[in-house]
Amino acid sequence: MKNWISRLRGGSDNTADTKAAPAAAEADEHPGGIPAEIEATYYRWLTASSGYDASDAVQTAILDQVRALARDPASAAELVPRVPEVIPQLLRSLQDEASNADLARQVAQDVVLVAEVIREANSAYYRPMSPVKTVEAALMMLGQNGLRMLLARVAFRPIIKLQTTGFTRLAAPHVWAQSEKCALAASLMAPGLTAGAFEAYLSGLMQNLGLVVGFRLADRLCEENKVPGSSEFGAQLLAEGRLLSAAIAKHWDFPQEVADAIAHAGDAGDENLAQALALGDRIAKLRMLIDSHVIDEDDDFVTDGLDNFQRRCLGKLGTVES
Repeated sequence: MKNWISRLRGGSDNTADTKAAPAAAEADEHPGGIPAEIEATYYRWLTASSGYDASDAVQTAILDQVRALARDPASAAELVPRVPEVIPQLLRSLQDEASNADLARQVAQDVVLVAEVIREANSAYYRPMSPVKTVEAALMMLGQNGLRMLLARVAFRPIIKLQTTGFTRLAAPHVWAQSEKCALAASLMAPGLTAGAFEAYLSGLMQNLGLVVGFRLADRLCEENKVPGSSEFGAQLLAEGRLLSAAIAKHWDFPQEVADAIAHAGDAGDENLAQALALGDRIAKLRMLIDSHVIDEDDDFVTDGLDNFQRRCLGKLGTVES
């Protein structure tokens, strides 16, 4: 078990006996420091059961195809289901206070959404004093922004968790769970960075779409149910996947700021929304690694990589069920 965790933490890709080093020391091996080491550990965990030593030619072919699709987002969008019309409707309603009543009526007319809204209001995240049983009470508990976030999540779920084959089928549930947690964490980070909470939430839900497309391409080029397992390839695929996600977001007429945040979350820069997304993504990946028993709550990734507020957000994500 320790050897397996050691490999996830950044040891040799092919050596099972590599001893784990402290995260702070390992971070020196990566120009991006702890954030880059978290990315590498997350990718190793995500591909642990299916990663293999792919040839340079295969790795290059996958990354080249992802880059090509980023330049042709219409073709990329054909590889995933179209985002439901509810998302553009939600985006158009952001500044329209009157539309909130219309959204509430739409919920009441849809049995699936009624169940989702009531389940959300009764979740550990909201912790109601007594069980919520009606749509009206649930909507009051969620609030306008909470309702928009829930509807966006319901709409995105089948897009990320699309039914497919190969490694993508195995990875999609984990990628979706991380997307949900990233969206919530980014929305919690946004106010402190003077960024929009709902825009941050949408960015978190959307940013992994390119990664899913990348895995689908890998399924065509790799051995059965396999994907390149090296952390170097993983870092490139995660980065190129974000750029592809941004291109698809623009193609789907998402707000420019959402697409820009996704494109620049890897470097964060000076853009507030990109910073919120980058922090949310890091916190969500740590939550996934902790819940999978790859790292502990007091790991250096957490104690050295997050401030007090971010650690509280990490704890809050522990109440979120996918």
